[in-house]
Amino acid sequence: MPVFPEKLLSLASAAEKDLAGRFGELERTAFLCQCRVQDAFSSERVSAQCLDSTTGYGYNDLGRETLDRVFARVFETEAAFARHSLVSGTHALTVALFGLLRPGDELLCATGWAYDTLDRVIGISGGYGEGSLADFGVKYVGVDLTPDGEPDEKAILSAITPATKVVYFQKSRGYSERKTVPNELIGKLCRAAKEKKNDVFTVVDNCYGEFCEEHEPTYYGADLCVGSLIKNPGGGVAKSGGYLAGTSKAIELCSYRLTCPGTGLECGATLSQNADLFRGLYLAPHVVCQALRSALFASELFTLLGFEPLPKPDEKRFDIIQAIRLGSKERLEAFCRGIQAGSPVDSHVRPEFWEMPGYEDQVIMAAGTFVQGASIELSADAPLREPFTVFMQGGVTYESAKLGILSAARELTAL
Repeated sequence: MPVFPEKLLSLASAAEKDLAGRFGELERTAFLCQCRVQDAFSSERVSAQCLDSTTGYGYNDLGRETLDRVFARVFETEAAFARHSLVSGTHALTVALFGLLRPGDELLCATGWAYDTLDRVIGISGGYGEGSLADFGVKYVGVDLTPDGEPDEKAILSAITPATKVVYFQKSRGYSERKTVPNELIGKLCRAAKEKKNDVFTVVDNCYGEFCEEHEPTYYGADLCVGSLIKNPGGGVAKSGGYLAGTSKAIELCSYRLTCPGTGLECGATLSQNADLFRGLYLAPHVVCQALRSALFASELFTLLGFEPLPKPDEKRFDIIQAIRLGSKERLEAFCRGIQAGSPVDSHVRPEFWEMPGYEDQVIMAAGTFVQGASIELSADAPLREPFTVFMQGGVTYESAKLGILSAARELTAL
């Protein structure tokens, strides 16, 4: 058994005692989400044949077609597709943006500047000649958040022009300390945007947010939700992939970017991945609940240790990310070292800062995961910049995540 200082174990017990009521709230949300998932599986008559595989063109793949309908029901929208061949959330978002935008259109980011890995996709600060949206004549406008870190509805509506085609929302904080946007608020802003210009598409980067609330952004009015299957909706089972869920029109346009015009969703061999994608989605509400419990525990424990968590233990949660201000490079390294040491894979590895593709600053990443880079498994990462904030997410079981969090706390307190 790992050895932890008695004082640390005592603080952990106190944290769990304080959180008992909050844990119950998370479990109630998970149950409501599980009911929706079960209804989708039953309504679409998921069968053993759906778990089979195809090769080549993948025509008439029952599992692929059924999985798409299940995702649409789970997200309470008209259509969807989930594919193991989408290599990341950024890839899925790229499919969405290139599917909906045309030369001369304008992309309006309503939640501040786009996340680091989308910079080159959009062509904000480079990427010219690489096939970015800017190369194809798509303009970009970012609307700053309010001083309180909230989307600025008045500024968003004022920024919509006749050229605006996509109004884009990033639900989670990324490598910033702003608040995560709740789905009801996203829906309200989506509806307001469409009242201002009825032919815009409202698109949500839903990464880290799935199953954290009773309903997804598409339920409240977003045209399209996009995310990664090695985050929440893959349930810790999917080995790769991404999904898009939204209106029939949005999904059709994006499907032509996924494959090619005229083919759309009619092709795509599943190569023995169907079973994992079905199973992962089915387990996702429970697994996300475990990740939320883990984030809440980390928030309370590191508060007791004198650090500043974001969000705080008493704040409502809309995604699985737990940020903690640590104040120095050495503490970032210690925290990530502890998470890595408390992980099942590569626990002997020492994380270091490096030039990670797609990021402006050096990044340190602890991810001793069964699926490489799977954020739904316990992981922690941080850019090398002030105020030296670490971003932790995941934990497919609360017990395993608790071990990793205690390991991180032990490394920090030993400095």
